[in-house]
Amino acid sequence: MPTLPVTELPIVQSPMAGGATTPELVAAVTEAGALGFVAAGYLTAGQLHDRIAAVRDRTRAPFGVNLFAPWPDRANAQAIDAYAGRIAPDADRLGVALGAPRWDDDDWAAKVELLLADPLPVVSLTFGCPADGTIAALQRAGSAVAVTVTTADEARSAVAAGADALLLQGAEAGAHRGAWTPDAEPVPLDTLLAEVRPLTDVPLVAAGGLADADAVRRVLTAGASYAQVGTALLRAPESGASEPHKAALASAAETTITRAFTGRRARGLVNAFIRDHGPAEIEAYPQVHHLTRPLRAAATKAGDPDRMALWAGTGHASAQVAPAGAIIRALTP
Repeated sequence: MPTLPVTELPIVQSPMAGGATTPELVAAVTEAGALGFVAAGYLTAGQLHDRIAAVRDRTRAPFGVNLFAPWPDRANAQAIDAYAGRIAPDADRLGVALGAPRWDDDDWAAKVELLLADPLPVVSLTFGCPADGTIAALQRAGSAVAVTVTTADEARSAVAAGADALLLQGAEAGAHRGAWTPDAEPVPLDTLLAEVRPLTDVPLVAAGGLADADAVRRVLTAGASYAQVGTALLRAPESGASEPHKAALASAAETTITRAFTGRRARGLVNAFIRDHGPAEIEAYPQVHHLTRPLRAAATKAGDPDRMALWAGTGHASAQVAPAGAIIRALTP
C-alpha cells in the first residue's frame, strides 16, 4: 500500500482553498522540509493541472493535493431564497448582485481522472469518504490517500474504507469543517486524538489551533505523526490571503463556527456579517457559497473586513509575518 512521503519535518501545510494556498506557498513549505498541499477546492480540473505544474516548476520535493468530496444536495430552495433576501442589502451596499445559488460537485470526476493519469505522492479528501472505488483507484495509481475526519466514528469508517492516513481536524481549526454530515458536533483536537489513537495504526495528522512549537510538540507526543498548520501561514508573503484578512488575523478578535458565508460550518473571525446573519444561517452548501461569492469578493476589493469571510483557527493571533519556510521551522519542536 502507498505511504505518506517521508519528510524532514513532521509538519503538513493545510490546503486552504479559495486563493490562500498559492504555488509559491506550497513550494516554500516543501523546500523547508515539510509536506505541502495544493488546494483543489473551487478549481476546475484544468486549473488544478496548471496549479500542480506551477508547484512542480518551483520544487522537486514531494507534495500532495486535497480534493473536496461531493456534498449531497440537501438544500431547501425556499430557505435559500429567504436567506438571499436577508443578505441582499449587504450586496447592494457593495454595489454587486448576489450569485446564483447552485449545487455542484466541484468538478470531482475530472479531478480524480487527472490525478489517476498524473499521480502525486499523496491525495487527501475532505467532506467525506467516497465508497465508489476512488480510494483504491488512487492507491493503484501510486498515491497514498489521507481522509479528513472530525469524529472517532468517521475515523473508523475511513480506516475500513482503506485510508492510508487520517487527518484529524479538531474543533479549533480554521475554515470549513471537514465533517461528513452537517450535524457532526466539533470535537476538540486533544480529545479527538485521544479517541482515535487506539483505533488504528495508520499515521495521524493532527490539525486545529496549532500556533507554536509547544502545541506541535503536544500533539506529536500524544501520538500524531504530523502536525498540520494553516492559519499560522496566512500572513506569510507567499500566502494568497488578502491584505485585510492578513491584518485581521493580528487582532484579538474571537472566532466562531458559522454557516453564514457558505451554508456549511466554518471557523472564522467574528465580524458584522456573522453577527447580523449568523442567527438566520442555513445548511445549504455549496449553494450559499455561490450566493455570497460576489459579495465576499467585492468586500475584499473594497477592504471591508466586516463582509469578508475571515477564516481563522483559534490560534490566529500567533500568526507571524515571516517567510513560510521560516514559519515552518519555528513551529518545529
